[in-house]
Amino acid sequence: MKVNPFVQNSTVLNAELDWLFQLLDTRIKLHFGEECRVQNISDMPPPELPAVDSSFSRFVRHYALNPAERLVFILALTPHLRPQLLDVLFTRNSVSNRDFSEFGGRSSNSFGGFLPTAETALFLLAGDDLAQRFSFHYLFDAGHVFVEHGIVTLEKMVPGEPYLNGQLTINREILDLVTSGKIGRPIFGSDFPAKRIVTEMDWSDLVLDTHTLEQVLEIKVWMRYGEQLLSELGLGKKLKPGYRSLFYGPPGTGKTLTAGLLGKGFERDVYRIDLSAVISKYIGETEKNLEKIFQKAELRDWILFFDEADALFGKRTKISSSHDRFANQEVSYLLQRIEDYPGVVILASNRRSNLDDAFIRRFQSIIHFPMPEVQERLCLWQSAFSDKTELSKEINLKEIAGRYELAGGSIMNVVRYATLRSLEREELLISNADLHDGIRREFQKEGKTA
Repeated sequence: MKVNPFVQNSTVLNAELDWLFQLLDTRIKLHFGEECRVQNISDMPPPELPAVDSSFSRFVRHYALNPAERLVFILALTPHLRPQLLDVLFTRNSVSNRDFSEFGGRSSNSFGGFLPTAETALFLLAGDDLAQRFSFHYLFDAGHVFVEHGIVTLEKMVPGEPYLNGQLTINREILDLVTSGKIGRPIFGSDFPAKRIVTEMDWSDLVLDTHTLEQVLEIKVWMRYGEQLLSELGLGKKLKPGYRSLFYGPPGTGKTLTAGLLGKGFERDVYRIDLSAVISKYIGETEKNLEKIFQKAELRDWILFFDEADALFGKRTKISSSHDRFANQEVSYLLQRIEDYPGVVILASNRRSNLDDAFIRRFQSIIHFPMPEVQERLCLWQSAFSDKTELSKEINLKEIAGRYELAGGSIMNVVRYATLRSLEREELLISNADLHDGIRREFQKEGKTA
């Protein structure tokens, strides 16, 4: 009989929450000098993870969380799972008629429960033992796995306040993972400025020149054997993780489609980030926007596709203002983040000459997507139309391919226009006039004449 994964997770999480409740009850009794069966929190180990598998158990084992880390983790989860468990921390000091500052925590107008902070975690772990308290500060350091992987972070810190007063915030994807066993896809918005690339096309639909295609195949080889190269062959000590590639060439030449096909072929989501849209006029906001994307991507091995790379990596003149200095800081941040990303990162630009050479040298491959030649354009025209439509006998695709230099994206725009015109006439015959009208429209967009 198949066990319900929700039952598995709830059983394990119930045990973890019960452990936290016992820790909380014990710490409060010790703090106020009440009779207690144990004198040290360390004598209360977390529950054994059951043999029955669950997403929570897998997570704890994967990161090898020690008891202190498990306490911080379940404490951050508690407002989402059993908020009433922390209500005891709302107890007021009868002498000062204020909340106990040593309990930490925050309240919210929109949430009636107690929101634990790092201070809350340290109170549970160390009480008022200052030396022991210091020994647990590592849990909130930048190098700890919680911070590095964006699992638990400190949020809503007000400038000038103790940083340990930051609220323990659990990553939404982690919350989904350890409760339901699945991670839902994020929703595009100001908090997540990236959109998923999905394509119904296959590699046979991609028309590229031979040299470009060979370079794309190098990325496929990395995606298939990269982990073996780094781990089994031991080159992870000498090589940086991941694979970084620059795609450059005119619009419509297959850069975005290639990224989508790489993801489709290896069952990995591809997310497109338009750097021109992400860059904020507010200092520091660009880094925050991009960090949210990287944290989510690392959990799921996404392919990241940064479009309009010139917006951030364009050649810069000498620093003449504070804005230039902060722009350079943003470039340095993103370069470092890209180099540390263990998956595939692709940056796209219309022109290689727009980009700084120092930036380009950091990439494993630089792939040119040129305008298609005559034979490639003919292939694009021949495969572009619906098999339910018919071409007028006047249409000579070979002549059109030889005469008009159009990229694949532009060709599809022409096909869309001509097909809609035929549907408007309530027929499925593509006329020569409509096709050439569509071609003229595409050339007019670029200020050219057909």
